[in-house]
Amino acid sequence: MTPFRLKLSMSALMVASTLALTACDAQVTIDTTDSAHTKKDVTAKDANTFITNTEKELSALYLESSRAEWIYANFITHDTSALSAEVNRKMTETVVRLANEAAKYDELELDYDARRKLDKLKLALTLPAPQDADKTAQLSQIVAELGGLYGKGKYCKEDGSCLSLGDMTSKMATSRDYNELLDLWQGWRQISKPMRSLYEQQVVLTNEGAKELGYADTGAMWRSKYDMPADDFTTELDRIWGQVKPLYNSLHCHVRAKLGEKYGTDKVPQDQPIPAHLLGNMWAQAWGNIYDVVAPENADPGYDVTELLAQNNYDELKMVKGAENFFTSMGFDTLPETFYERSLFVKPKDRDVQCHASAWNIDSKDDLRIKMCIQRTGEEFSVIHHELGHNFYQRAYNKQPLFYQESANDGFHEAIGDTIALSVTPGYLKEIGLLEQVPDESKDIGLLMKMALDKVAFVPFSLMVDQWRWQVFSGQVQPENYNKAWWELREKYQGVQAPIARSESDFDPGAKYHVPGNTPYTRYFLAHILQFEFHRSLCEIAGNDKAIHRCSIYNSKEAGEKLNAMLEMGSSRPWQEALETVTGKQQMDATAMLDYFAPLQTYLDEQNEGRNCGW
Repeated sequence: MTPFRLKLSMSALMVASTLALTACDAQVTIDTTDSAHTKKDVTAKDANTFITNTEKELSALYLESSRAEWIYANFITHDTSALSAEVNRKMTETVVRLANEAAKYDELELDYDARRKLDKLKLALTLPAPQDADKTAQLSQIVAELGGLYGKGKYCKEDGSCLSLGDMTSKMATSRDYNELLDLWQGWRQISKPMRSLYEQQVVLTNEGAKELGYADTGAMWRSKYDMPADDFTTELDRIWGQVKPLYNSLHCHVRAKLGEKYGTDKVPQDQPIPAHLLGNMWAQAWGNIYDVVAPENADPGYDVTELLAQNNYDELKMVKGAENFFTSMGFDTLPETFYERSLFVKPKDRDVQCHASAWNIDSKDDLRIKMCIQRTGEEFSVIHHELGHNFYQRAYNKQPLFYQESANDGFHEAIGDTIALSVTPGYLKEIGLLEQVPDESKDIGLLMKMALDKVAFVPFSLMVDQWRWQVFSGQVQPENYNKAWWELREKYQGVQAPIARSESDFDPGAKYHVPGNTPYTRYFLAHILQFEFHRSLCEIAGNDKAIHRCSIYNSKEAGEKLNAMLEMGSSRPWQEALETVTGKQQMDATAMLDYFAPLQTYLDEQNEGRNCGW
């Protein structure tokens, strides 16, 4: 996955609203005294005036925030950090105030747009602070402490040597030493133990804030962002997972068998969940790093995109221009000249920058940019296509009101980027002159296996993180069972188990950034489902007659027109209507993922014959 920076949009607040909670003070309670009296006196006209004024206020603030954040990301200094922190403080403080003011209009009968905009403003908060200033300050402190514990976390051994998360991540990707992997896995989870009591307090406080905004709890508030009743959304997610589960189970069975061959079935029993430290990733969320252990024989496709780029003299700029050409071939307008003047493509030698790939729209119009320290590799070539997918989405909805300048739901933006990346196929590489001959389909199994280890393996993990949090927020899971419930869900959905005994003195959820960082995770589940659904539908629109995994929508004006029609909607209409624009249906359908990996499913069925699958 490639996270992006959706600048000047409501979803930026969903991600960033906890960044500066430490700045929230008594100002949060502005206009909330005697709230019952206030709600009684307001009118529809008041609501529309509030919306108009809010849009103006936030537009100016977003522009200021975007510029400060861009400068900080590209010139990391003490001063730019201070400027970024200050504007984040101001933005969060403003949104907390406006969200609470928006709640005053809950009981009014309003037209569609007014109600939708007010709801979006309320739902812009990830952690709703209580209106009590002391409790808000307490929540601010907890958020800061949780972030600090994770950000400063490292594993220090008895000999005095210390490893950062980056160090451990690299080692887990390449080591095949069972005991070394176990040591790293245990070591990182020491950092989350002190988070436990803090997280418990945070749940109580943020639930109070959610109830003040009219939601049953914080989890119900998060689920209310999806244009359907919160409980119905939970049911919908389980339905979609049920479609993917047979493919996942087949992949799980094969991977477990190969790990059993590698480490011995005493360490990897063939009738139990897989030990979590053996899958090449600190959280066992994606398994691509162990491709060498499970790869099919003779799976080499016969070409290397990195080598092809070098042979054809592709530098960083040519890689970006090539990706832009993908979109213009579909009928999209070229990017503005300012995109090339203002983006960051190459890591500077004279200063520190944030190299993580991200897509930006600075002014909510046409000031589009990407920030990448591009490496001349095949993987980075796909990432550039992905990032430009965000940029073209940002530009498509820039004529919408500010409240609607975001994707249809928070899974759509990542899904669009990944949909485009799915079209970087051998056939596409041949069309643009990088590849002379498309390999025979028999060579596709290796490519599909590599992709499934990342995309299919990730699906249940992306579902269970918020399943755990929602149960915690609702009280279904009590603090004395935090860790027990975490591992029960991991076993249920992933078929993965802790490699050593865990207890309630541990807090293993906190070892994953998005939990102490309070970043909702369901968006990643949705993105992984939607990208294949979009891809299948756009391939049909383009008249594709190949297997779906070999299809590229490059050069299809018909697919481009249909895609743009959805992108232009932003979040102005329920996501179900946006989905229907491309797929013809208002219900998500994970069978597209099954269609994409159909050849791999056949291979896995052959490999798993006679094996004991399941756990």
